[in-house]
Amino acid sequence: MDEFGVMGLLDELADIIENSKTVLGNSQKRQVEIGPVLDILDEIRESFPEEFREARIIVKDRQGMMEGAEIEANRILNEAHEQARAIVSEQEIVRLANQRAEEILREASERERDMRFGAEDYADQIFAGLEETLGKLTNNVTRCRDRLNNKGGQQR
Repeated sequence: MDEFGVMGLLDELADIIENSKTVLGNSQKRQVEIGPVLDILDEIRESFPEEFREARIIVKDRQGMMEGAEIEANRILNEAHEQARAIVSEQEIVRLANQRAEEILREASERERDMRFGAEDYADQIFAGLEETLGKLTNNVTRCRDRLNNKGGQQR
């Protein structure tokens, strides 16, 4: 069927619609017999060239491919978001671990300093006690020598 045949079928379809009864007095709504309308539509579809049908199939296939590509793209994006969350989570864990390591080093440094000062204070106390004891011993030794010298000098 050529272009004029299709135009004739479209005119026939328009006549059916224009000559149909209005519904409830509304001129925008019509009551038509569906059988003849569907027959005309089938004839119009049959009159389309084979290339048109093939083009419709190609378009439909492309739409399917596009939908598949979109689904795949969304899957990849979701996977990328999850990987990004995992990386951020790992980075947060590393950041917290580094922060905790710094706290431990700071606490260890403070404890080392406190222990060193404590050890120095303890050693100072020990040396002070030893110095006092040595001072007493020195005084005793000196007194003992003086007594020996005084007694020895009287007997000599």
